[in-house]
Amino acid sequence: MAELKVYNSLTREKEIFSNITPGHVGMYVCGPTVSGESHLGHARPFITFDIVNRYFLSKGFKVRYVRNITDAGHFEEEGREAEDKISSKAILEKLEPMELVQKYTNLFHWAMRQFNNLDPTIEPTATGHIVEQITMIEKIIKDGYAYVVNGSVYFDVEKYNTDFSTRGMPYGILSGRVLEEQLETTRELEAQEEKRNRSDFALWKHAAPEHIMQWKSPWGMGFPGWHIECSAMSTKYLGKRFDIHGGGMDLQFPHHECEIAQSAVCNHEIPARYWLHNNMITINGRKMGKSYNNVIKLSELFTGEHPLLTNAYSPMTIRFFILQTHYRSTLDFSNEALQASEKGLKRLWEAFGHLAGLGEGGQEAGDPLMDDKCNKLLNELDEFIADDFNTAKVLANIFELVPVINSIRDGQVSSSMISQKTMQRMKTGLKLYLVDIFGLQEEKSFANDKLDEVLQLLIEIRRDARSKKDFMTSDRIRNQLLAMGIQLKDEKDGRISWSFSS
Repeated sequence: MAELKVYNSLTREKEIFSNITPGHVGMYVCGPTVSGESHLGHARPFITFDIVNRYFLSKGFKVRYVRNITDAGHFEEEGREAEDKISSKAILEKLEPMELVQKYTNLFHWAMRQFNNLDPTIEPTATGHIVEQITMIEKIIKDGYAYVVNGSVYFDVEKYNTDFSTRGMPYGILSGRVLEEQLETTRELEAQEEKRNRSDFALWKHAAPEHIMQWKSPWGMGFPGWHIECSAMSTKYLGKRFDIHGGGMDLQFPHHECEIAQSAVCNHEIPARYWLHNNMITINGRKMGKSYNNVIKLSELFTGEHPLLTNAYSPMTIRFFILQTHYRSTLDFSNEALQASEKGLKRLWEAFGHLAGLGEGGQEAGDPLMDDKCNKLLNELDEFIADDFNTAKVLANIFELVPVINSIRDGQVSSSMISQKTMQRMKTGLKLYLVDIFGLQEEKSFANDKLDEVLQLLIEIRRDARSKKDFMTSDRIRNQLLAMGIQLKDEKDGRISWSFSS
């Protein structure tokens, strides 16, 4: 079995994965802020870490996969105002805050099901862990790394950096940002006058009386900061030290940087051993942003109802599109790229279906050249996935097996040229990767299902006609279907398959 190596953002190196507890993997992934519908950019991290989860499960590990829901307290540190996203959106949509949260949480779960993502083991919410967040903040204040101003609590970054740099955990260890540079580039924001230093970040924010979502705390009524929730929940469900922390590259700073600082004060160590970050999705070479009017919601992708879309794309096409690029590389979205993925996925499923219907291959060694070619491609699947989850290389190898499968189907190559052992390896290997690890599933619309049922009925009528030597009826069914663009093919094993003629 190939030894798993992952790129650790913390060390900026590819490292051999070594889990803390034998047979177990603890993974925390930052989940959505449910103040709005998830968009294309959100699809990538959750599909990426679904693959990571599925990989470990396929290797027999017991995975505790924790993915949070931010349903309070995600205010914009870098915006014009420090406001709770949930509260402001609830007012805009004229909904109770938790009604809004439920609406968008349901939509998020619906989208994850469309992508065939496995559910996390635990999905904690920020509002369900206010007590744990307050307890952690109290500890940080007690240890001298936070201070209270007007009912708000701020983390003292400079004091932390002075003390923890000597312990090998400086602020900036993950993102590589030097504190002095951060201070020079920090924008002047509201409530800056409350902070001792511009780089300090809020652990708890004082809430005005009209603020909808607020809780009692030792410092008065307020709501938690964004960063503290993940530190509190990862500690509660995975312990002070766990294996993997995942998320998008945009979360490295400030979110994950702040998590490390908070957890280092409370638990005296960096929370995760390995930090994995997926890169961003661009659209036609441009970063997604409201100002560019290129933010595409997931429901819009599935229906095609967006100015940038020429047609709708199925969830599996989007999943396949994402897997064709390594998770740490930038992925550029375009209609042309999605259409190419749609065709590629169809070709892959057709070959996979044909492979399942093939016999067991030759009884002996088969043709050495053909066997060696297939086995080399199959052996590399394990090597590529173990090389920092390189799904793109795995798929490239599988596509090299497709012509072999199609050649056997078309009778250009005899199945006896491939040994029984190799044929079985191909079947189990492609199922393992395409279905079990990559989570791909064949999509059939209701209309296609009914079409297939009707065609199977016509095929049975035609087969019955031929058995009675009623070749006129048999030929009539075949010829009229061909005129409609549907071709019947008599297979060597007696089966009759159909496809759309070109």
